[in-house]
Amino acid sequence: MEAGTTLKRRTFLAAAGSLGLLACKHQSADPMPPGQLLGPNLKLGHHLRDRKPLPTATETRRVGALVVGAGMAGLSCGWWLQRHGEENFTILELEDEAGGNARSGRNRVSAYPWGAHYLPIPGEDATEVRLLLAELGALRGDPAAPKPKYEERYLCNSPQERLYINGRWQEGLLPQFGVSTAEQTQQQRFIAQVSGLKAERGINGARRFTIPSARGSTIPADEARISMRDWLLANGYTAPSLHWWVNYGCRDDFGTDYTQTSAWAGLHYFAGRHGEAANAEPDEVLTWPEGNAWITQRMAQQLGSRLQTRALVWHIEELANGLAVDTYLPREQRSVRYLADRLVWAGQLGFLPHIWPGLPTDWRSAISQISYAPWIVANLTLPQQPSEPSGQHAPLSWDNVFYQAQGLGYVHARHQDISLDTHATVISYYRPLSEYRPATARSALQQQPREFWGRQILADLGRVHPEIASECLQLDVWRWGHAMVRPTPALMSGNALPVLRKPSKRVILAHSDLSGFSLAEEANYWGVHAARWLLDKPGRKA
Repeated sequence: MEAGTTLKRRTFLAAAGSLGLLACKHQSADPMPPGQLLGPNLKLGHHLRDRKPLPTATETRRVGALVVGAGMAGLSCGWWLQRHGEENFTILELEDEAGGNARSGRNRVSAYPWGAHYLPIPGEDATEVRLLLAELGALRGDPAAPKPKYEERYLCNSPQERLYINGRWQEGLLPQFGVSTAEQTQQQRFIAQVSGLKAERGINGARRFTIPSARGSTIPADEARISMRDWLLANGYTAPSLHWWVNYGCRDDFGTDYTQTSAWAGLHYFAGRHGEAANAEPDEVLTWPEGNAWITQRMAQQLGSRLQTRALVWHIEELANGLAVDTYLPREQRSVRYLADRLVWAGQLGFLPHIWPGLPTDWRSAISQISYAPWIVANLTLPQQPSEPSGQHAPLSWDNVFYQAQGLGYVHARHQDISLDTHATVISYYRPLSEYRPATARSALQQQPREFWGRQILADLGRVHPEIASECLQLDVWRWGHAMVRPTPALMSGNALPVLRKPSKRVILAHSDLSGFSLAEEANYWGVHAARWLLDKPGRKA
């Protein structure tokens, strides 16, 4: 399909979204596999949106530092504080468990991810991530080595990726089967151009594209203010297969169509990683059956009683000598007030205006420029590996992607299990709702039942695995209304992110939102950055 045709179709879908996505459609009589419709705690979260009254605090607790949010950023903040001897802090988390969008589940067959499911080999700029992996036992030896050695059982087993295109599987995700020589020439020219960008450095000597991005050189305005699609066209790239591949990358990492993704962010997806290992290829990844929850669960365990889950922060007030933070504890049906010297907001920034009436004006204005991508993730339990026509050229891989599909395909949760034969398994299906306006998609996520999403998922998978509906033993769906920040041209080229990165008196923000895109390494960086700010006291060295 031509890039222009894709744009027109998606424009139409976005315009019709409020009709097609929310309409009450006729449901097939075919039986749906059993399962659950899951997601973040909407009831508690919507207390903030709807400004529902909550009980006045009946207890006061004093703490030196209060961290709100226990995703990767908040956990990284706590990890860094602990390893530098700081004990006077508490982390509050709205959900039942920590992890943010790196949550996971488990059933009798396997653990499986509900969100982030891998970590690319970190480069030398991601020093704190390497150190964390060393402490957790995933990196062996010196984490500062140019090419560290990683634990073999966490390096993604082969085969890693395959793409279903033109009626068959091919190895790798760059479309090749049935693609013309002219298109392949454009693909190779793009890869060469990206390779040049990977090597470029700014006037300060830092790489133009690196992870964490804050350690790179300044974002050029010309790349930031146009879309990734427009950048491709401006550079003479018209091949439909290349446009699909680049758009797949934007939807995969950002949950955002390339027509709405800043070209700087799109290029960063291809040029920002520089990780090398002594025992793996540079493009390999670390992965676990439960995805990145393998990391966040271990970080949370180390925090012990300093981490309190099921705690809804609903009001922040600045005092003469600190901050008052009112927190509702639904298990106890009461509120407590935390009196903190300093505060780290490590939750998504979009919730802060609902909680802090005195939010600094420049922060309020900057946060209004942030939008979030909605997703669905499904885990399907099968009695054996998904059946498919014989004579396929690429076996079941860790990542299995469909060409020109709205869904991103699926990850094989038991791929790292070397004992796997024909026994039951789980596949994790990912779909960003990037073809709709975010608000329309969020309304659908709130209103539509599991069966609505389940039939779409089975239909998508059924194009490649015709027997999937009858084979599936269980189909669970997770709704992410605010899965990740969208790196739009307006956000990446404006002044919102620089404003939000500066502390305000006793408060600092710490979330991957500050990078404009959601990656584990970005969240880790901002969490550690906030911890260093907390530790910056006379006589202390972070």
